[in-house]
Amino acid sequence: MKKYIHLILLLSTVLFACKKNDIYDYQSETDNIYLNFLDGDNNLDTSSITYSFAESSGLASDTIWVPVAVSGKRVSRERKFTLVVVDTMTTAQATLHYEPLKPFYTIPADSGKVLVPVIIKNIDPELANKSVTLGIRVVGSSDFNESLPAPIRSKKILYSNRLEQPSWWVLWQGNLGPYSRTSHRLFLISGGQDLVDTREPEAYMEIPRTLYYLDNVRNFTRDPFAWVGRFPEKGYVLTKRTDGTEDYDFYNVDAPLIKLHLKFFPQVNGYFFINENGNQIIFN
Repeated sequence: MKKYIHLILLLSTVLFACKKNDIYDYQSETDNIYLNFLDGDNNLDTSSITYSFAESSGLASDTIWVPVAVSGKRVSRERKFTLVVVDTMTTAQATLHYEPLKPFYTIPADSGKVLVPVIIKNIDPELANKSVTLGIRVVGSSDFNESLPAPIRSKKILYSNRLEQPSWWVLWQGNLGPYSRTSHRLFLISGGQDLVDTREPEAYMEIPRTLYYLDNVRNFTRDPFAWVGRFPEKGYVLTKRTDGTEDYDFYNVDAPLIKLHLKFFPQVNGYFFINENGNQIIFN
């Protein structure tokens, strides 16, 4: 009897020593496959991914790397699996909001993990006003079963290109002007980053950096034609509108549908960007 008690204690110790996500690696008799997203405690994370293109001005697409793992034995040959879009979890449109997934993906030989690239796109102007969701799931194949719970085989990606007013904007509104998403976007395009919070004890140390960002956006918006010529590597162009005016559209060549209006004012013989409310943008 004492022998069996020692055996039970030994098995209990081994089980409790395993991380939660390790259980899925070895528990199944038939090989399965799942999404190996981990939280801060190194446990499987089934929550949604939230992403915004807003802080990466000019970025027309980005890659979400999806970690896929095998629950079962490693084998000495490649094995195929399928990653699909789940319609009931998805509002994004293929080609417009994401690149269609491949017919299958491959787990390398002698491996139990692989990263799958899921490419989301930022070419829809409406992403500045709304979010879309892309639901994905690994499913069974000739090499893998799909008996693991759907939540650990699925992931929802929620993304947009929407900007929100940062807390520091009001502190520098005398230079930045009233907040608008267009003003914020121009600030980011010019290379601007978070400005110093003047209420912080050592704010004075960050004042030079803030003044540098303000000077950049001021010079950019006062002469966007010169800015485009000076920074061709950024990919922005100015194209004259065909509506009979002297106005231009400003956009990135990788996202030509997302355009900002540069309007000509003959009264001052100058150009000003127009925000989403139809007002001039002036950085002082």
